[in-house]
Amino acid sequence: MSVMSQKDYVLKPGDKVIRRPSSSELSPIATHIEHRRVPIRGATSPMVLVYSFFAVAVVGALLLSMPAMNSTHHFLSPIETFFTSVSAMTGTGLVVSDTREAFTGLGQAVIAGLIFVGGLGFMTGAAALLFLMGRRSSMQARLVIGAGLDDSRLGRVATLAKGIILMAVLVQLAGAVFLFVRWYLVGPAWEGLSVGEAIWQSIFTSVSSFNNAGFDIIPDELAGGSSLTGFANDIPTLLIIGVLILAGSTSYAVLANVTRVRGWRKLTLDTKLVLLGIGLMLLIGFLAFLISEWNNPRTIGDETLAGKLTQSTFHSVNRTSGFSTVDYGQLDSANTSVTTGLMFVGGVSASTAAGIKVNTLMVIGVATYAMLGGRQRAKIFGREIPRINVMRAFTVGAAGAAAVLILVIALFTVQPELEYKMAVFEIISAFGTVGWSAGITSSLNDAALTVVSMTMFVGRFGPLTIALFMAGRERESLVKYPQERVRIG
Repeated sequence: MSVMSQKDYVLKPGDKVIRRPSSSELSPIATHIEHRRVPIRGATSPMVLVYSFFAVAVVGALLLSMPAMNSTHHFLSPIETFFTSVSAMTGTGLVVSDTREAFTGLGQAVIAGLIFVGGLGFMTGAAALLFLMGRRSSMQARLVIGAGLDDSRLGRVATLAKGIILMAVLVQLAGAVFLFVRWYLVGPAWEGLSVGEAIWQSIFTSVSSFNNAGFDIIPDELAGGSSLTGFANDIPTLLIIGVLILAGSTSYAVLANVTRVRGWRKLTLDTKLVLLGIGLMLLIGFLAFLISEWNNPRTIGDETLAGKLTQSTFHSVNRTSGFSTVDYGQLDSANTSVTTGLMFVGGVSASTAAGIKVNTLMVIGVATYAMLGGRQRAKIFGREIPRINVMRAFTVGAAGAAAVLILVIALFTVQPELEYKMAVFEIISAFGTVGWSAGITSSLNDAALTVVSMTMFVGRFGPLTIALFMAGRERESLVKYPQERVRIG
């Protein structure tokens, strides 16, 4: 039997010829892949977004200082107008003087505009600014924005930004309608309230509530007290404002996930942790306020049972906003301590609230519980939280605590006569952009106002900026060093 050689084989139609590569073609090819980082400077840096909001705050301060914007019809102090502008832009609500008395209708409109733009959030607001300026964002800029919106898909960034803006506008319009119905159609909120003023009051309060700003232009002498003191037992008003506050501080991503998905199991881990965290914050705030202030005649001690329950509930919801139904300078010390902690945590990531965020606290809590149980992996609800997320959460929490400590020291450095408890409360309120004050804001000097302004800006944009820098500079280390334990505790 003969064996057919390669030369004897005749190709037929349809046969495929596979060419054997030569030895020279099998040589390895060396290549280098450059790792991209989010730069500290440049058009794609997260700091550009911070600069953009800072520029808007400066423009707002210049506008508010104009004679036509204030009731004195003279140029105001640039320090005070910058403080007011930053407070509005960051959704804080701390003011040096009463907003209604200090500013004209035009000035109030500028403040409402600053609240709305700042309340859209770090990333959404930046996308809105680019859209209004008619500029198309680059691919890397879209990735940075997407990281802030918790969606890295390029095609989804623009859609998400538009969806958030549309949702914000619709919710605030709905809130204004409900407030107008309650304050004017059902019955005037105070004597002499005209249709035009009722419309403007409803719009301004709705914008301030949804964006967790705490600003108000309600006449104290007619409504029965400062802020919402005159509405302390008006359940419909507090309910409308409370729903707006919760909607703004919960974030679009969580609300969209809850409305589109049916069933607890189908929710994302982020949504589950946020809902659990919000529930815990509300419960802690409610119980702390109710128990601590139950017999305090300077707050709710003289209220009925229904009044105590109503105000305690509103206080727990209002922990990110800054409206007040009582004088927060008269709170019990234990309640002040709990309230300070709630303000430091703040709202949800990518929401209108600030602080280190509920998401961050929940990841830290889950990781801490795992470590106390001797487990090296943070697991909850059948899911494991990536180690890099745990490290980011601890970093944001530690950086936030360090920032508050430094800013408290700075405040005492420029105005040492301040009472310690009041000053710490003021700084943490500014860091969480809550706006509750123990009554010392109007007594701060120019240097102290500057420190508090910095605190509001750091609290609003600092945690997210840190997270973005860590996300943009994340890379897998190719070199591993020998491990060596360090003593802890």
